[in-house]
Amino acid sequence: MTEPEELAAGVRRGERRALAKAITLIESVRPEDDRRAALLLEALSAGSGSALRVAISGPPGAGKSTLIETLGLAAVGHGLRTAVLTIDPSSRRSGGSILGDKTRMPRLSVHPLAFIRPSAAGETLGGVARRTRESMVLLEAAGFELILVETVGVGQSETEVAGMVDLFVLVLLPNAGDELQGIKRGIMELADLVVINKADGVFLAAAELTRSQVQAALPLLHPEEEKKGWKPEVRMVSALEERGIDGVLTAIRDLHHRGMNNGYLPEKRRRQATVWMWERLHDGLRRRFLADSGMQELAAELEPRVRRGELGAVTAAERMLSLFLGSRNENHVGNHR
Repeated sequence: MTEPEELAAGVRRGERRALAKAITLIESVRPEDDRRAALLLEALSAGSGSALRVAISGPPGAGKSTLIETLGLAAVGHGLRTAVLTIDPSSRRSGGSILGDKTRMPRLSVHPLAFIRPSAAGETLGGVARRTRESMVLLEAAGFELILVETVGVGQSETEVAGMVDLFVLVLLPNAGDELQGIKRGIMELADLVVINKADGVFLAAAELTRSQVQAALPLLHPEEEKKGWKPEVRMVSALEERGIDGVLTAIRDLHHRGMNNGYLPEKRRRQATVWMWERLHDGLRRRFLADSGMQELAAELEPRVRRGELGAVTAAERMLSLFLGSRNENHVGNHR
């Protein structure tokens, strides 16, 4: 067997080492790994699609990691094989990430039914990593039943992940009045379940007030979904005290069951598959464009001129694109002579 076939076989058997190597392969930015990663995904795509995919987002400090650990522990307590994909922000200066989520989830990380994989966001926007969607395919093929994606936590721009998952969970803090005004037209419109965390002690009354505000706002933000019988929910929890967690897990499973029965989620998955096709195409074209030796030479010539103001950015981009398309057309004609 080839290496992709061996990795695929190991992933199907649920081998953690094979799964980790497979995710590393599909996350690779080296051009020589592209074909091997594609073969791996082709081999495993047929065995994916059955897991419940859940994104968990929210502003920094909302307690996403603590909530995910307690939610994951509740899930494995019910016998659900649970995987967590955590996305860490990357430094714009060094490009590095801390990738310390396993240390923030010490109990879940050692559970035999759980798997935690931290990834760097890199230059990818939307709160996800470069190959989050592909990583979920591998996890499903490995037999995981619940996949939790902890996003970067960047606020309104964190919308990309909603196009990859079945359910989108938004975590908010008590006293989130100003915060709601800032994010409701973006991320709030995507929420299938809103969790008010840290609803304990002196914050309990504030959490109840925030819950009522969010409950009143959701129908206005989801009018079309409400017509189709898809009604987002709001829950209060204390992840630190592990109160209300079973209720969140029950709400997630109930929403998933309802969405599957009324056809909402199967249709959503079909739309996501189309989006994935175009994303792969755009990514492939971009990488081929940047790897082309002619483009590299022309970019080295034009970029300093643009920087000095001698040439407009639009003009330079059009010249590069015209040359790239022209060379592709010449190759196409030559191949058919």
